[in-house]
Order: sequence, then C-alpha cells, then structure tokens
Amino acid sequence: QVQPVESGGGLVQAGDTLKLSCTASGRTFSGYTVGWFRLSPGKGRDFIALITWNTGVKYVADSVKGRFTISKDNANNTVYLAIRSAKPEDTAVYCCAARFAYSPKSAYNEQGYDYWGQGTEVTVSS
Repeated sequence: QVQPVESGGGLVQAGDTLKLSCTASGRTFSGYTVGWFRLSPGKGRDFIALITWNTGVKYVADSVKGRFTISKDNANNTVYLAIRSAKPEDTAVYCCAARFAYSPKSAYNEQGYDYWGQGTEVTVSS
C-alpha cells in the first residue's frame, strides 16, 4: 500500500507563495487519486484539491480556486500543492491522502481516502 509523506510547510508572510509536497512511500501513486485537505483551528478537515495520477485529471475547490494549484511530478512520484498570495486564513495543517482511483466513495471528502500522511503545518502571519 502507498504511504503519503508531506513536506514544505512552515511560517510565511501574507502574500507569499509556498509549495507543499506529497511524496509516495512504499509504492508509487500509479492507480491512485491523491487529495489535499487542510485542518484549521476550530474547523474540520476541508477538501482542497485532488489529482488522479494516471490521467492527470485535477480538481480544485471553489473556495481556493485561483490561488491554489495542484500538480504532479511523475519522475519524483510527488504531488504538489502551490499556494499563491497566502492569507492568514490559510493557516492550517495540510494533509495529503490517497485512494484507489476507481473507489466508489466520494473523492471530495475525507471519508473517501484510505491512506493519509502525517500532515505539514502552514502558518501565515499578517
């Protein structure tokens, strides 16, 4: 089974751009859909974006569309989440997760994912 591993979080200033990474451990992401979620203080785990590895089909939630971009690097078996013009409200723990691409479960909420990373913390100061 695949084990996602996140990196790239830290403390940034409002307006900065940062790029989070989710790398597959144990096996490749081939055959999986990889999603990004964020857990904010006082909130649940919100869906941000997903990409299906084999087809490259991607989707970004309306709430962050235009500032967040999801992409993948086949050679490095990594999925990226780029955050542009960071805002204090982007402060959260960002987690990536994987699911089999043809799972019948919804790909837009956390219940649809089976393999989770530990998360990487992003703090945006104003």
